[in-house]
Amino acid sequence: MSSPRIAVLDVDGTLVDTNYQHALAWYRAFRSLGETFPVWRIHRLIGMGGDQLVAALGGDEVEERIGEEARERWVTEADPLMEEVAVLPGARELLLALKERGHRVVLASSGKPHHVDHALDLLDARDIAEAWTTSEDVESTKPAPDLLQVALKKLGEPVDAPSILFGDSVYDVEAGKNAGMPSIVVRSGGFGDDELRDAGALEIFDTPGDIAEALDRLDLSS
Repeated sequence: MSSPRIAVLDVDGTLVDTNYQHALAWYRAFRSLGETFPVWRIHRLIGMGGDQLVAALGGDEVEERIGEEARERWVTEADPLMEEVAVLPGARELLLALKERGHRVVLASSGKPHHVDHALDLLDARDIAEAWTTSEDVESTKPAPDLLQVALKKLGEPVDAPSILFGDSVYDVEAGKNAGMPSIVVRSGGFGDDELRDAGALEIFDTPGDIAEALDRLDLSS
């Protein structure tokens, strides 16, 4: 008999609307260190972990020269911006709908622990999700599969347990593919539908609430 897949959900950009705040924080962090990159280029990398973003944006030389300091300054710049963050439409309803349908719910975030705590408070999700991750749980973030595999381990499940990933970026979809998880995505990451489909997304929705309304027609069983 089929059973509900484990629901693994990205947080930033998928459940809470943080992507543009993160892009601005990176812009300010780089500029404070003498490196100015167009914000649109930074935005295109949001969803990739900070351990990889600096080199992806500026190359290995920039990573070696200012990578660690840029990541530290990004946190400093991002912290006050988190007060502007709002929950995306229907995000908590999606978490509840998944749980009500028998899915085990785990949040797979590469965010700093205090940012994840803030998101959990906004979502009032501590009694819905069984576990969650932060940047402290892995060395390599998305598109590497490590974060998703750790999320499953936190549930006491094997890394190949039947799961479905909910995300907002091509990096989520690629991480899901690398972890053997099909992906359903929302458009709030700012990527085009063609990019998300080419990366392997099964379905694309405007909001988490739209996914919640479509759960009965989606086949999320294993």
